[in-house]
Amino acid sequence: MKKFFVLTLFPEMVMDTLSHSILGRAQKEGHVSIEGIQIRDYTTNKHLKVDDYPYGGGAGMVMQPQPIYDAYQSILPRAKGARVLFMTPQGRPFTQRLAEEFAKEETLVFLCGHYEGIDERVIEEIVTDEVSLGDFVLTGGELAAITMIDAISRLQEGVLGKAESFADESFSEGLLEYPQYTRPPVFMDKEVPPVLLSGHHGNVDKWRREQSLLRTAKKRPDLLEIAELTKKDIQFLKENGLL
Repeated sequence: MKKFFVLTLFPEMVMDTLSHSILGRAQKEGHVSIEGIQIRDYTTNKHLKVDDYPYGGGAGMVMQPQPIYDAYQSILPRAKGARVLFMTPQGRPFTQRLAEEFAKEETLVFLCGHYEGIDERVIEEIVTDEVSLGDFVLTGGELAAITMIDAISRLQEGVLGKAESFADESFSEGLLEYPQYTRPPVFMDKEVPPVLLSGHHGNVDKWRREQSLLRTAKKRPDLLEIAELTKKDIQFLKENGLL
């Protein structure tokens, strides 16, 4: 079972969001375990404060190290040796490759900051990986953690039901996914590509690969630099003036 612990001031936000659809079912079936840890429960302040003014001045408040450290210590018997991911725009960009790397870990701990940030000393003490969802700033790390847990969980055996469910998705081989179609065969005068109705699996696979290449070249050409391209892929892109 894949285990996730989320150190946060808003565990209900994390747990409620991840209790639906595929991840909700995955938890019920025992493929994934997700637990939100309320940092505020570990403060020694009688008013349950977990933040204070930053040394040196400046706007906003900073989360204190003690409640975070004690919250982390509370899960150590169940998360010993686990990687601790701190959600921060200063971190390593989160990609499908990174999701696959994290999916190999049995247990992951997510640390979600709030306010103007977290005391640097506790970051140095417990964090193993700083991870960024993108070059923008959120009000807290919960949304980033939720997104990453979703991306990592769906790579676990049994979560999607079939390994094929994610094998051909966007970024699985460094390419964007091909277009998808379903019934009806004609909608708004637009027809489903005939090859998909042909029943010829070889031709369908070829069409899908070519569409993935075309989409990636047009929408995310930067991905072609790191994609796993075959000689046929390169020839196809050159013939279409995309490489």
